[in-house]
Amino acid sequence: MTADFDAVNTADYAGLFITGGRSPEYLRLTPRVIEIVQEFFAANKPVAAICHGPQILTAANVLKGKKATAYPAVGPDITLAGGEYVAVDADKAVVDGNLVTAPAWPGDAAIVAEFAKLMGAKIEI
Repeated sequence: MTADFDAVNTADYAGLFITGGRSPEYLRLTPRVIEIVQEFFAANKPVAAICHGPQILTAANVLKGKKATAYPAVGPDITLAGGEYVAVDADKAVVDGNLVTAPAWPGDAAIVAEFAKLMGAKIEI
């Protein structure tokens, strides 16, 4: 499904996955993006954020008391937002309640596996 941010009804979604790169730096300036994140947290739905993605979480003011990781340059933002920055290897993920974060693309497998668990999915091989 493709929609602009204003058309997003968070009730239609079971979870939110925020990717990294440089886009979070700019997306956090969009008020509706911030509202979407806050709505997911208020509904206690699973949220994942990788790399620079936690910049959106810090702007949404949803990290107070939460443990999270990110690209190391984003660590101070997590701390300033009232969260606890957890430094982990790039291929790891950090889970705190319904939040899962990872520092960079080597953590893709870890964050997706943890996010799938939060979403209630069972993966069997």
